[in-house]
Amino acid sequence: MVATGRRRTPGLRREEVAALAGVGVSWYTWLEQGRDIKVSGEVLDAISGALRLTGPERTHLYLLAGLNPPRVGGVHGGAVTPELRHLLDAWSPRPAILRDRYRNLLAINDATRAVFGYDDTDYNCMISFFTNARYRGTYAHWASVAPTVVAAFRADAAHSPDDPRFRRLVDDLSAVSPEFAELWARHEVSPPVQAVKAVRHPEAGDLFFDMTTLTVADRPDWYLELYNPRPDTGTGDRLEQLLRIRLAAPA
Repeated sequence: MVATGRRRTPGLRREEVAALAGVGVSWYTWLEQGRDIKVSGEVLDAISGALRLTGPERTHLYLLAGLNPPRVGGVHGGAVTPELRHLLDAWSPRPAILRDRYRNLLAINDATRAVFGYDDTDYNCMISFFTNARYRGTYAHWASVAPTVVAAFRADAAHSPDDPRFRRLVDDLSAVSPEFAELWARHEVSPPVQAVKAVRHPEAGDLFFDMTTLTVADRPDWYLELYNPRPDTGTGDRLEQLLRIRLAAPA
């Protein structure tokens, strides 16, 4: 940057920010003053870069300008922290799943393996839901649940229309599951909600859970699914007994 003489205060001058962002000084002045002007995401990104804003600061700038901030992409393949793993383990004997926006399984606890039948070959919730006969068999009402599962997945994918990983997953799953292809072609959209999940377990019988999905604060592309036994269904007692039997069994 060209030196502009002695500074009385630290930081960039208004003219310098405008030059670095590639916008006019008058227009940038109006933006600072909160005037009723049109602003695009591209311009806000340029200003964010000039000011070296962090992710949360960039989001705040979008909100101040009256625009929806772009969805945070996150770092693919980031390591699951010991704190998150401890949380999943501490949730036992209740199932808990940590997944990403593509439904990839990042971590699960022993209760999840025992209740849903996940093993080392299961790496994605959507793929297991449609192609794993053992996992499908745990759903008491699979056919009625499937449209809701696909509609929620489409709602998530709509936040990232140019993300090739969503497109690849849809193409791969459509190729191996006509049921998924038919449901995807309906173009139904439904945001994920707190739901009751009914499981038909071959050893423990019918299990009923309240499922709540939480977003990880510092990884907004990661989601924690917690399954809590519904009261007055006997699920909690049968669940504890199932886990005791599984943990006592020889490896």
